[in-house]
Parts: sequence; structure tokens; C-alpha cells
Amino acid sequence: MNNMNQMMKQVKKMQEQMMKAQEELGTKMIEGTAGGGVVTVMINGHKKVQSIIIKPEAVDPEDVEMLQDLVLTAVNDAMTKAEEIANKDMGKFTGGMNIPGLF
Repeated sequence: MNNMNQMMKQVKKMQEQMMKAQEELGTKMIEGTAGGGVVTVMINGHKKVQSIIIKPEAVDPEDVEMLQDLVLTAVNDAMTKAEEIANKDMGKFTGGMNIPGLF
């Protein structure tokens, strides 16, 4: 019975550490760029877009499709980086296992 109590304490401690790590992810800012930096997207570790910066030279009224592609590329770049950071930060709790729905 004592082993069970010890194990439950360890599980609770791990849960608390995981929750803290999740909160810390929200404070991390990740930058994605496209077009050599003419489009920059900032997201937090929870993959919420915080800002989109478009330099004037990226705006061509005759080629709106190019601007759309640049924004899309920058967002995807930031999302990929955020996923890598989340996997790294949370992977220490899961031992590298990918647990669906955890993060």
C-alpha cells in the first residue's frame, strides 16, 4: 500500500510539472518568416498567432497571390517551430512517446 501512495505522489508531481511546462509554452514567442523576412509571423507556444508583420516591399497590388503565399509560408514556418519546441519541452515527461491529445 505504501508503494501505491508513493507512486500516486510521483504521478501528481509529474502532472504538476507538465501543467507548469504547458503554461510556460504559452509565454514563449516563436517567429516564422518568408520571403527573406518580408513577412514575419509571431506565435506563442500554444500556436496562437500574436502578430503578422508585412514589409511594404511585399505588397504588390498586381500580385496579391504572392503575398498570400508569403503569409501562409511564414505561418507554417512558425507552427513547425512551435511544434518542435512543444515536443522538446514536453518530451521530457513522456520519454519521447507521442501521446495524442497531450500537447
